[in-house]
Amino acid sequence: MPLVRPDWKNIIFIVSAPSGAGKTTLCERLQQEFKDIHYAITATTREPRPGEINGKSYYFLSMKEFEEKLAAGRFIENAVVHGNRYGSPKGPVEDALADGADVVMNLDVQGAATVRRYIRSAPESDPLKKHLVDIFVVPPSLEVLRNRLIRRGTDSMETIERRMRQSREEISHWNEYKYMVVNDDLAEAYDNMRAIILAERHLIANRREEYRA
Repeated sequence: MPLVRPDWKNIIFIVSAPSGAGKTTLCERLQQEFKDIHYAITATTREPRPGEINGKSYYFLSMKEFEEKLAAGRFIENAVVHGNRYGSPKGPVEDALADGADVVMNLDVQGAATVRRYIRSAPESDPLKKHLVDIFVVPPSLEVLRNRLIRRGTDSMETIERRMRQSREEISHWNEYKYMVVNDDLAEAYDNMRAIILAERHLIANRREEYRA
């Protein structure tokens, strides 16, 4: 008798990290390998950095556009980070889950906490009530993080010092996450991130139905 594939739940993967720890690069690699994962794009009011593309890197919005969408309830979460507003558009995530895809959300610590609270308190009928896996990416040390921000060359020293203060605060929340990935060597960090994705996708507790043969 042929095997019957179990009915798996969709998974929302949250990836957080202090600025410069490499979470965006890791998420982009996941997107390149796992074509069936939807990479949620964040909306922001900050200016694009060199090489960033609207609708691919971020949705770059004016403050007026952001506030209109916020008032209309079109964000899952939103936060103010370094003086700029960020938010996760709800529609694309709901559409991806409805199509049977897993979702990766690249969020800061504030955003991750908001999504956790939302999903855990949501009724079973909510389309976002899915299996949640949160991953925290950290640098090997704060000194390494500072050097990365300096080498990036996109911020003033004043901005870098502000980001470092914020990073210390964010790193203090490491124990709120299910997994931690130390990004010292990018290839090794990606292998660890990839292992988490594969393990969670094969987790017995993540099945809706009993396996039948």
